[in-house]
Amino acid sequence: MTSQHSADYAALLLRTASGVAFLAHGLLKVFVFTIPGTVGFFESLGLPGFLAYLTIIAEIGGGLALIAGVYTRAVALALVPILLGATYVHSGNGWLFSNEGGGWEFPAFWAVALLANALLGSGAYAVKLPNVRGVATPA
Repeated sequence: MTSQHSADYAALLLRTASGVAFLAHGLLKVFVFTIPGTVGFFESLGLPGFLAYLTIIAEIGGGLALIAGVYTRAVALALVPILLGATYVHSGNGWLFSNEGGGWEFPAFWAVALLANALLGSGAYAVKLPNVRGVATPA
């Protein structure tokens, strides 16, 4: 197996794992915490409630795009601010995500993983779409 071939499968694993995790987090906000509950949580942090809607849409839509390998580089970069926000929200809870309220280790690591995926591109088994002006072509 060539190193490029290995990298393509590594990118596939990274993007699908991140995509599934984003999809799960977005659906958790809809079906478990509920949309009004998520809005209330965002507002309790001092954030405008509409950001909860944008976060849910980004997590579900971004998760699906990553799973499919659609514009992986752009989608991965677009999702980084969500994870930096989650890192900030959890920063007062300490390092470990197993701490009460969840620490900042997991969202920080996930942000770095997305940056790696943005560098790697889509990898194997990705949906190939034509380049759109201003949007990176999937690799």
